[in-house]
Amino acid sequence: MSERSPAPGGLELVQALVNTLDLETGADSLGTPEGRERFGLTEDEVPGACDLRESLRAALLAHAGHPPHQAVTPLGELLAGAPLVVTVDPADGSAALTPAHAGPLASRVAAAVGEALVAGTWSRLKACEAADCHWAYYDRSPAGRGRWCSMRVCGARAKMRRYRAKET
Repeated sequence: MSERSPAPGGLELVQALVNTLDLETGADSLGTPEGRERFGLTEDEVPGACDLRESLRAALLAHAGHPPHQAVTPLGELLAGAPLVVTVDPADGSAALTPAHAGPLASRVAAAVGEALVAGTWSRLKACEAADCHWAYYDRSPAGRGRWCSMRVCGARAKMRRYRAKET
């Protein structure tokens, strides 16, 4: 839905996962072989991926100052079973957080969140405030106060609703 550019670094994985479900239409790309392949998931892993997706959405809503959209398992609980290790490149000494087990989606998400925490970008990944959207977007606004995934769609709808409410 969003015309915004993808989130930086590993947050692109988180953004892509959250955006596998279009709340407005109900279309869920994790229900398709192509959608599962993008994340390296088997059909049996989809329920866990959906739980992870909705916990991430709740965290992104919190980044934007909104309550959770539904009751979810806390993200920390889902990521607790996804250990990370610090790897150090012997050539230049650079260090990175990497999944202890590269296969599981939760491990890759945990590494992405850890990388974003270190980079200071985690809180900039947000979910659109529109209740029928909640699409993940990376807020590049200078003040970090973005509210909608798209000003042309969700932002325009919200402003039109406010305008119409004033007329009545």
